[in-house]
Amino acid sequence: MAIEDAIAAQSETRPRLAAAGLAALGVVFGDIGTSPLYTLKTVLDLTGPKPDAATTLGALSLILWTLFIITSVKYVSFAMRVDNDGEGGIIALMTLLGVKKMHRPAIVAVGLFGAALIYGDGAITPAISVLSALEGMEQAAPALQAYVLPVAVLVLLALFAIQPLGTARIGRAFGPIMLLWFVVMALLGLYGIVKHPGVFVAINPLYGLKYLASGGVGGFLVLGGVFLCVTGAEALYADMGHFGAPPIRLAWSAVVFPSLILNYAGQAALVLDGAPTDGNIFYRLSPDWLLTPLIVLATIATIVASQSIITGAYSMTRQAIQLGWLPRLTIKQTSEQGYGQIYVGAVNWLLMVVTLGLTIGFGKSDNLAAAYGIAVSLTMLMTSALLFIAMREIWLWSLPAAGAVSALFLMVDGAFFVANMAKVFEGGYVPLVLAILVYGVMWIWHRGAASVHDRVEESLEPLEKFVAKIESGGVARVPGAAVFLTRAKHGAPPVMVWHVKHNRSLHEYVVVLTLTVMSVPRLDAKDRLVLTKVAPKFWRAEVRYGFMEHPDVQGVLAESKALGCEIDLDDVTYYVGHETIVPREDGKGLPRWQEALFAMMGRNAARISDFLALPSDQVVEIGRQISI
Repeated sequence: MAIEDAIAAQSETRPRLAAAGLAALGVVFGDIGTSPLYTLKTVLDLTGPKPDAATTLGALSLILWTLFIITSVKYVSFAMRVDNDGEGGIIALMTLLGVKKMHRPAIVAVGLFGAALIYGDGAITPAISVLSALEGMEQAAPALQAYVLPVAVLVLLALFAIQPLGTARIGRAFGPIMLLWFVVMALLGLYGIVKHPGVFVAINPLYGLKYLASGGVGGFLVLGGVFLCVTGAEALYADMGHFGAPPIRLAWSAVVFPSLILNYAGQAALVLDGAPTDGNIFYRLSPDWLLTPLIVLATIATIVASQSIITGAYSMTRQAIQLGWLPRLTIKQTSEQGYGQIYVGAVNWLLMVVTLGLTIGFGKSDNLAAAYGIAVSLTMLMTSALLFIAMREIWLWSLPAAGAVSALFLMVDGAFFVANMAKVFEGGYVPLVLAILVYGVMWIWHRGAASVHDRVEESLEPLEKFVAKIESGGVARVPGAAVFLTRAKHGAPPVMVWHVKHNRSLHEYVVVLTLTVMSVPRLDAKDRLVLTKVAPKFWRAEVRYGFMEHPDVQGVLAESKALGCEIDLDDVTYYVGHETIVPREDGKGLPRWQEALFAMMGRNAARISDFLALPSDQVVEIGRQISI
């Protein structure tokens, strides 16, 4: 009976796993799945105008082994085993190692800069992907070459313009579209391999190593082009929380990896067979009658890839806001079913401006390839460094074992990063500048918020003293309930003190509410609320939530009734502070330029009442000045 139950459970699990794997195809693998559009061409362009057989096979060998070592080994086999309560990605890894264990500023800095680099990648990916797909128009009809850039701009404009609508419905089609894309890529690859079956000797890594050894500095710099084949590998780890590791591993092993191998091999076989390397090698695999439908499919696939990057930028922004590294931004939930279906307007329009600027400024995918790769290679290098710490502290590996595995990853990632650094003056500075700007915003915001917290703490009145004053009868109690939101975990909230001082009254029922972001993605419902009764009809509540969650204040207050909190939610007034930042006059505060930037971000941040979705007709904002 137990065996039969196990078989039945397994038979139910397999369809669910397959369905989740199909969904993962549409979200996780868009970037890496569209890289064959430009990778081999970029590599061969770096080797010279007419690559010989040894060069072509060496380039293919490097691409295949890069896919295997970085994606299959590092991310699928190792990184995806280090999760922060199911979540992956460099921010989740940073919070696991740098916050959960102990306060480690260096690890936090590495993680945040790695996250900032991903924003640069997020701006370049849509531009290079859509341009490379539409450049097939030149091969379909050379006269259309002048229309590639305008059409790419229109496609990108439409892509960013539809973001406020949400991607819940479109998302259901992403998986089948990408499955079709990978199947077509594999079949096109087989079509090319038939022309030169000997191409598979490139599976021997000696071909790639021999090319690197004989190519000198120029051969080493080719790695900057080779790296383009794994630019989406970080997404496998970052999107683990949406699907779990098994569906991603299934999709990679059963569909994506074989399709990529076949397509790259097919492109290389065409070159070995004498096909010219000018234009787009990927489209040379296509028979003439299939070229136009293939261009349409490739364009749709690149839109899917771009959508994944944009959605990822939204999710990462929410994580950074929850952890206190970015100012509050308005976040719109676009689907009741999918928690990850959100829209962040400020991020969307900034990404659009940068992406369109890159598209128009660089003009062709060949030119953008020079700017692509630096951000991702540096992020991967940082991930490898954090993985070493995870091996030692989470898996409890010995130093020699952790050092040996990490040394391999660091050596490979380091080689790709150094090779990519040669692109700095050819456009590679773009993602680095974007990352520095984003990191600067994070650093200044966090410093300013910490200074505000310290200044508030300096002037807190002990809560016991405040309650004693209330109970002495000197303050009138009026019907209704008041919820005072405060950062302080002890002492009387300044907003409440100000309210009593100027109104000489306080509501009959009072809740002092503090929101705390934990270093885990999500919390169990039983750990959500800590409620302490301070005095009759007076409670202090700490609401805890993970950095992937959006706080539901009203829902938590409704649950608090079961713990003895007697407030009536229909008769609640929410009091929040509205702070105006001014410079300190004693010279002990932040440098003036940092204070000014922090104050500007604070003025443009979303109001806390809007961020928490509090009913606007029940909110009272009390303003005050804070000098930092």
